Formats: sequence, C-alpha cells, structure tokens
Amino acid sequence: MSVRITSIGVVSAIGFSVAENLQSLREGKSGIGEITYLEDSRPFLVGEVKASNADLKGKLGLDSSHISRTSLLGLHAAREAWGENKLNSELRTGIISATSVGGMDRSEVFYKDYLTQNNPDYTLLKTHDSGSTTERIAVEMGISDYVNTLSTACSSGANAIMLGARLILQNKLDRVLVGGSDALARFTIDGFRSLMIYDDQWCRPFDETRSGLNLGEGAAFLLLEGEKSIAFSGNKTICYLSGWANAADAYHQTASSPEGVGATLAIGNALKKSGIEPEAISYVNAHGTGTKNNDLSESVALKNVFGENIPLFSSTKAFTGHTLAAAGAIEAVFSVLAIQNGLVYPNLNFKNPIEETCLTPVTSLQTDIPIHAVLSNSFGFGGNNSSLVFADHA
Repeated sequence: MSVRITSIGVVSAIGFSVAENLQSLREGKSGIGEITYLEDSRPFLVGEVKASNADLKGKLGLDSSHISRTSLLGLHAAREAWGENKLNSELRTGIISATSVGGMDRSEVFYKDYLTQNNPDYTLLKTHDSGSTTERIAVEMGISDYVNTLSTACSSGANAIMLGARLILQNKLDRVLVGGSDALARFTIDGFRSLMIYDDQWCRPFDETRSGLNLGEGAAFLLLEGEKSIAFSGNKTICYLSGWANAADAYHQTASSPEGVGATLAIGNALKKSGIEPEAISYVNAHGTGTKNNDLSESVALKNVFGENIPLFSSTKAFTGHTLAAAGAIEAVFSVLAIQNGLVYPNLNFKNPIEETCLTPVTSLQTDIPIHAVLSNSFGFGGNNSSLVFADHA
C-alpha cells in the first residue's frame, strides 16, 4: 500500500519556493558561494539561503527575536507545503520535522556574549534544542494531534518521511506534514572541517578528485495523506511514496562502510517494500556528498544492488550544499519534481569517474524522459542509512 503525497514546499540556496528551486535545477544554477549572511568572515563556500533572518521574518510576518534560523526556514517551507489545507477535528493531523543543528545559530550568539561578559541573553537558549523548531512550526500552523522531532544526522529528513508514512499506514494519523530544516552555523562548519571533509573549492560529487563537501542550509516538507484525508481534502495526488527502509552498518562513528553494507541493505529493502523491480527505477537521487568515503561507499552499494544496469543517477548537493538533516527532505522534493516534470538533474562539476567503481553520473539536464520511479538516498553518521522510493503510481 502506497502513501499519497499531495503537496510540497522547499527553501534552499537555489530558491525560496518549489518553483524557484525547479527553475534553478533546470538552468544548472548553483546556490553555493562565499559566506554572506552567516556571522563569519572566513571565505568558505556554503549553500546559503539568500536572505537574512530579518528578511525571513518579514516574509513570514514574524517579529520575535527569539526564533532560530532553523525555525524560520522550516516554517517557510512548511507553510508552502501546507498551502490552503484546513484543520478539521475529524482528521488526525501530525507534523514530524528533522534537524541536526537545531537552534545552534542563536546559541552561538549567546555563548559569544557569555564568554566576553557582554550581557548575554539567556532567553536565546530556549531555541537551542532540536524540538524547538518542530514545536514552533506546529504552534504557528495549529497542528497538535502529533508532534515529533527526529535527529539521526544526515538521514533525518528521510527518516521523518518514513515515520510519517508508517503512522498513516498503521492508522495512527490521517495526514502528516513531514520534512526537515537546518541552518548554517559556525559550529557545524568547524566540526566538518575538523574531520577534514570540508572542501575549500566547489564540491565534486562522484568525481575522482573529490575532497569533501560544502555545507548548505534549507528546509523542505511534504504533505502525506491517507484515504480518509483525501476524501475530506479532495487534494490531487502528485506522487506516491511507495517504499522505504533504514539500515545501520555500524562501521564507524562518521564513516560509511567501504563495502557499502548499510547502504546496500537500505536500497534493497526499500525496493523490496515498494514492489518495484530494480530495472524499473528511472533515476537515483544519490546522497553524493563529495567526500572520499561517502561517494565510494554509495557507488559500491549501487553496483551491489543494480549490477551492470545502474539507473541514471546524480547528486544535487553541488546545487544546494549538504543541508544535513534537511537533505533527505529537500531531495525528496526534488525526486517528486523529477517525476512530475520528466527530469534528471545534472551532477555538477563531474569530470572523472571514481577509479574503484568507474561510475559516471548524469552531467547535463535530461528532459522529456518518462520518470516513473525515483530512488532517493540519505546516509548519515553512525551508519544510519535511509532510502526512499517515489513513484507515479500506487
């Protein structure tokens, strides 16, 4: 049994809406550049949303100073995904949002003032915890039947979608807004640099010369509906979530298994649940971070599952940067758009295949292709691997 997707919303470095993101993907327009809005003068390449916090508050009609950038981005995408839908006492409505950074952008301001004895504002700490963003969005939108936050590193957004689907199929909810939000923070940039997996140049997913990722920020949400909700809303189904799976290889705290063990399990089990044969997958939106470890591991997993008949695949992280917990949700939206518009997005900056696997992603926009089923991968630290299958049919 499939779960219906009836609406989507997204904000990222390449646009403030679904339409703007789609246009940038069509035009091959990346949002990665030097830091502009984050309070950091270092010349690192990042995928920033092109707006200050004040700009975002203005767009949302908010005036509170005690709201994190993670919450602002999340609320922006959630409102677009929710659209004109109405709350109803007969429908059980939930929200599941994912984040890894939480309100770190506000906490950094507090600790800077605290350490310099510059009259620190302790109320900023109210936005620090991961659940703050979900709860803020839920309150703003009036959703109260079920509110949950997931934080499983870079697979968080995908896992939020997965949990929402399960709750609908288990008749726990009638509809659920699922997705994720993360904002850039100096803490996160420094953390990835300490692991020596941050590229000072534009990231190059699946290229032999790849040397790391570029961090990004953004948010995305999808509205999942069951039969009861559809009967009430009358919403048109734009896509189906047909399969999903999570698997842990427990290989290392931050690295994926070189043999792609967990990724292979996640992909294989997601396909099995969907009932879609591997050869019927039209496109793979790969995790493709641009790090030495991830891209090799994912390439091996693709070969393990698909053999010599690997579908068209690409990573879109050279467009948006790696948006951490939001990545699985943003790329889920991109997967839905691929099916809706018959598109396969280019893997920017690719020149030479990885020597060990010799796989070549799509390097130019493919249009007018029948895209019936898309596999979207999200692999996180600690070996938390998640795969989703989207299809144009139930």
